Formats: sequence, C-alpha cells, structure tokens
Amino acid sequence: MDTTKANLNTLFEQLGMASDPVSISHFIQGYHLDADTPIEAAGFWSQAQADFLKEGRCSDGEWSEIIDQLDTLLHKN
Repeated sequence: MDTTKANLNTLFEQLGMASDPVSISHFIQGYHLDADTPIEAAGFWSQAQADFLKEGRCSDGEWSEIIDQLDTLLHKN
C-alpha cells in the first residue's frame, strides 16, 4: 500500500511531469491561468492530465487539496 502523502511533487509525478522543485517552479512561472479558467480547462494539459485534474477536484479525494493549491499558484501569476 502506498502511504505517500499528496504534495506538489507527487502531483507532478502523477501527471507524468518532472517533479523536482526547479521544474515545478519553472512550470508555475511559465504557465498562467485567467481568473475564469479552471485548471482542468487549461490548454497546456493532455486530455489524460485534464481528466485526472477534473476528477481529482470533483471527488474531494486525496488529490483535491493539492490540485487546488496548484490551481491557486497558476492563477496568481
């Protein structure tokens, strides 16, 4: 059983992306969302990534809090 707590690093791993702190920082600095664009609707995700983000937010499961954190970070820039 995997008991790893969800965080930005594990979210990026789950999305199939580089998950080291520098890569995450570059991603957040390089991508921005308009106030009315939900994270899962951003054009830079693959369909599988967008589906995972949407399901994760809607299910209020283990990923919802960290997806919301990434959503906030992408809307701040």
